[in-house]
Amino acid sequence: MLRHGEVQLPTKDGPVPARRPDGEPYDPFDLVDRLVADYALIYLVDLDGVETGEPQLDLLQELARDAPLWVDGGVQVADQAIDILVTGAQRAVLSSATLHGLQELTRAWRLSSELVFEVELDGTGLAARAEWPADDPLELVRQVREVGVDHIVLSPREVDPSWELVRAVSRGGPTWVDGSFSVDEIDRVRQAGAQGGIFHIDRLLGSPALRARDASPLRSARDDEA
Repeated sequence: MLRHGEVQLPTKDGPVPARRPDGEPYDPFDLVDRLVADYALIYLVDLDGVETGEPQLDLLQELARDAPLWVDGGVQVADQAIDILVTGAQRAVLSSATLHGLQELTRAWRLSSELVFEVELDGTGLAARAEWPADDPLELVRQVREVGVDHIVLSPREVDPSWELVRAVSRGGPTWVDGSFSVDEIDRVRQAGAQGGIFHIDRLLGSPALRARDASPLRSARDDEA
């Protein structure tokens, strides 16, 4: 997660700035370089876009040079999805919590097929704007895939994933699971038939591979362009 160019960590009280073991903030370019060495893609949440409707497009463009990105920039209408893709992001994430309904999803799909749909879930069920005609996650996924968007992310908030729901959604196409689990639990994701997992940055920062890289000096954001 990025807010005003700073890497953020999730907490129960909301995102807070991430800090290296030496107390210094993480440079987003350095962190992307470290993550992409071990992971196939980076799922980036642009909090400026989600919270204010003003995604950090210039920063996203620079980061997309270094790694394949899926970006959730708080897209509400179709044209905003194209703004995300123009930065060089591999896919734009459209969320049930922010997108203005099925009509905007259909418009976005007509403009580009490089889309992912996030089904956000909370403790009571589906977290979605009122414009969505379905309040059942499986029915919503059916409607989304009927439009043509087959890449689905299931994102439970403050609750553990329902592996039965993961299995049901995965039977219909590529499915990723966001959640409060670690890389060590990837077998649970695979056993449920999902394509992969989205692992929170606080857990990745504690991984042996990333801790080892934290011992190296922090380079400036654009040293590689010197």
